[in-house]
Amino acid sequence: MKKIELIRRLAELDRRGVHVLARRDIEKLFPDEGEKALEKSLQRMVTDGLLQRVARGLYVNPAATSKNRWIAEEVAKALRPGCLSYVSLESMLSEYGAISQIPINRMTVMTTGKSGVVDTPYGVIEFTHTKRSVTDILNRTAQTKGRPLRIATQEAAIRDLLRVGRNANMIDQGEPDDRQAGETP
Repeated sequence: MKKIELIRRLAELDRRGVHVLARRDIEKLFPDEGEKALEKSLQRMVTDGLLQRVARGLYVNPAATSKNRWIAEEVAKALRPGCLSYVSLESMLSEYGAISQIPINRMTVMTTGKSGVVDTPYGVIEFTHTKRSVTDILNRTAQTKGRPLRIATQEAAIRDLLRVGRNANMIDQGEPDDRQAGETP
């Protein structure tokens, strides 16, 4: 893979709003590149600053103008492809004001995929597995314009926190409601 060709393709993707790329996406951009050659090219492109490695097999175009404040959510979504993931637990409870603590540099995500903690340049992403059905998840979450991941309602975030059995003492015991984050009463 030649630098100029990668720059051209990254610019095309950026115009379409794509700036988070899995290795498999890059393989599709350069189908004639062998596995070893691709690996060496990726290492070289990261060293040259054309790509930023954010996790194993996941890259961000650092020059992308389409990047926005939700890049950590885009990374989280790309880390669990094919799974239903949504922001919940302490992250959403903090957004709702139901807890006084503000998670700094950490996002808590419920997922139908595997649990795990991934340290990225955009913060730590903590995945917690849920066995809830897709229908149940969809009924208890909302899609917000511009956000890559669904978000839990306040009630769902509280239930998730209680279900996983942690930090329940942080919850403000006021009346929970199902307003979406950022809404005024």
